[in-house]
Amino acid sequence: MKWSLLPRYSVFGLCILGLIVGLPLALMTAWMWPFTLLMAFLVAVGINDLQQADYAVRRNYPVIGNMRYLFKALRPEMRQYLFESDTDQLPFSHKQRELVYARGRQRNSSQPFGTLLDVYSDSYEFIGHSMQTSDVPDTKGFRLTIGNAQCAQPYSSSLFNISAMSFGSLSANAIRALNKGAMLGGFAHDTGEGSISPYHREFGGDLIWELGSGYFGCRNEKGGFDAEKFSRQAANAQVKMIEIKLSQGAKPGHGGVLPASKISEEIAETRGIPMGEDCISPASHSAFCTPLELLEFINQLRELSGGKPVGFKMCLGQPWEFMAIVKAMCETGIVPDFIVVDGSEGGTGAAPTEFTDHLGTPLREGLLFVHNSLVGAGLRDEVRIGVSGKIISAFDIACVLALGADWVNAARGYMFALGCIQSLSCHTNKCPTGIATQDDLRQKSLVVEDKADQVRHFHHNTLDALAEILSAAGLSTPWQITPDHLVHRVSENEVRLFSHLHPFLTPGALLSDADDYPFYRRVWAMAQAESFQPRSLAEVSGAKRE
Repeated sequence: MKWSLLPRYSVFGLCILGLIVGLPLALMTAWMWPFTLLMAFLVAVGINDLQQADYAVRRNYPVIGNMRYLFKALRPEMRQYLFESDTDQLPFSHKQRELVYARGRQRNSSQPFGTLLDVYSDSYEFIGHSMQTSDVPDTKGFRLTIGNAQCAQPYSSSLFNISAMSFGSLSANAIRALNKGAMLGGFAHDTGEGSISPYHREFGGDLIWELGSGYFGCRNEKGGFDAEKFSRQAANAQVKMIEIKLSQGAKPGHGGVLPASKISEEIAETRGIPMGEDCISPASHSAFCTPLELLEFINQLRELSGGKPVGFKMCLGQPWEFMAIVKAMCETGIVPDFIVVDGSEGGTGAAPTEFTDHLGTPLREGLLFVHNSLVGAGLRDEVRIGVSGKIISAFDIACVLALGADWVNAARGYMFALGCIQSLSCHTNKCPTGIATQDDLRQKSLVVEDKADQVRHFHHNTLDALAEILSAAGLSTPWQITPDHLVHRVSENEVRLFSHLHPFLTPGALLSDADDYPFYRRVWAMAQAESFQPRSLAEVSGAKRE
């Protein structure tokens, strides 16, 4: 035997030696049996390591090689509890999570001894306060009306609502607690594309029904849109708005498959799908193929729902595609009641790594482009803009309001309010808090009444914090926040107002012949209402000459 083999097999050899020595002793004295059984178990592990073919480390280092995989399995917990700093965002920092826990449980969320943030780092942001503060506004007034002149049943919405999370991704008890919290707090609960389950209806909280490409809850046998089924669902008084999901921030342009093995009778009934078959969510819709057809679909949903607000949610991708929708609005006169901009930093139970890390536009850039496009086309006053993507604190809300948002949705923030510990096990069906699982025993640990109160308190206390920020800034409503109030550090020696850092179009700018805003004008020229495809450079040049 080569000497190089000794270190590799030394632990395995010691286990064999221990078994050889321990077995005769165990036959003579009972107290040796635990040691002998442990050695026998480790020898069996070593033999299995040598025979398996999947892991070379275990074959080269039987018994001891398993320590690598043990520590790897424990790495997320060890990092979170032992090595993570208060401000490491993975994806949410300890400080952010503790803020939600404190507000949800009605504990003091004040911070002693100064900020933990580096105020001279390039990413630091702040809001300017006023020498003449205002009275702290009443958060009961933090509501807005969603629904333009084409809408017969406008909705009075809270500034801060629950973002899209489906039953199936979340447990029944999690859905119950979110909806009861929304009912108690007077804010809205987005169903996610998994449709409206019995658990969404149990407590009667306001619902935003999200309609994805699978048309769950209103689909025909071939998976297409069924107008009659939609009309029946949408007529329910609990449904306040209809949201067409064009794309999701965490995995834009990506469809999905729910394997037949994971489809329970409850999920099948909620989604309107058969048992025993894979459930397919296509990457794009079958009800429309062009911007003009999208607006016709919006008009159809308005009529079928009795005039309830209808809009769409998207993560911004190719900019000319959104401008094509705006051009279609101008041509048809059909204008959606709202648009929800989902940032690429949004979360999901599981997505391909490349999609999560490198596909789609981050929230702020997407929001700014959507806001500017509507302003430039003279349509901004007719369309409300909501946003979703890593919103946790009142300052997060203030930042997106300054960039053009009208209201804010949050998903993972409300999951923390339910008790989520960021174990990153959403895709395993083994969520330790009973939130992202369909395991009956695990979800029983989530007490609906207790967590519903935490959801309500998180909403209320976050808006209270926003009211205090407004007072310090000398403002009386959230919608008075402008890009002039927010400041971003661009280097150690320079800060800039949001109004100087980002371009903001003037009303109707895209409809004039001026030469300002070159990027927006170039994309506007490429967009066409008849197709999501861009016009060619030759077509754009020809249009300019004309």
